[in-house]
Amino acid sequence: MRFHKAELFFFLLMGLVGLGGVFSWAAFSAATGGLVVGGMDTSAKFAFMGLVLAMLSVVCGLCLIYPIMSRGLRERGKLQEMTESLSVRSLSLEHAAVTDGLTGMYNRRYFDDALSEYLNAFGQIGKPIGMVILDLDHFKIVNDTHGHDVGDEVLRQVAECLQVFTRYHDVLARLGGEEFAILSPNITERQLYNLSDRIRQAISELKIKNGNVTLKVTVSAGLAIWDGAETGEDLYRRADKQLYEAKRKGRNRVCAA
Repeated sequence: MRFHKAELFFFLLMGLVGLGGVFSWAAFSAATGGLVVGGMDTSAKFAFMGLVLAMLSVVCGLCLIYPIMSRGLRERGKLQEMTESLSVRSLSLEHAAVTDGLTGMYNRRYFDDALSEYLNAFGQIGKPIGMVILDLDHFKIVNDTHGHDVGDEVLRQVAECLQVFTRYHDVLARLGGEEFAILSPNITERQLYNLSDRIRQAISELKIKNGNVTLKVTVSAGLAIWDGAETGEDLYRRADKQLYEAKRKGRNRVCAA
């Protein structure tokens, strides 16, 4: 059984009170010439009785306080455990609120917040920011033909592929459905285009097994580089426009603003 610091202090105090009583009795006995109380005069007896009563009062008081103190400490310990448990749950819920449950990537909410922060931070130092929006081609056919479980596996493998190619400070998110986005700071348009095309190529080479059937998917991507003045919504709108252009031109390609 573990004791609280306050309880240990209480036990120490009890010990000191007891030790004080022993020393007081010894000193009193030495002063009266022995340990026999019967030989004391009346004043000595009253003095001794008063000392004993004082010691008993202190001990009784401490014994009365201890259960109250102990109960309070136990309740405080339980409250602390509950608080810590709620804090852990709060962090877990906070993480879940910004995470896509299927792929483990960040979701649209986190992406929008990160976009705002990145534009503010990198705008102050004059560094470029690029955005890529990717959308799986004909994904509805995959779900309709092979079922949503297979479609979910396709999304998970695409997410893993994206994570392999992106840098640690890039923000990668699943915006919803079969649409993904990359926010990439300190990068040129040519570098971002090459990155997007490597991702497109890698996704086209994925082989997703469904029984005896091997599925292959492709992706279209649109990208834009922040002009240093536009809002996050405007940057997203330009990248999305290029995604539409990639699909219009036949899909499985990358278009840049």
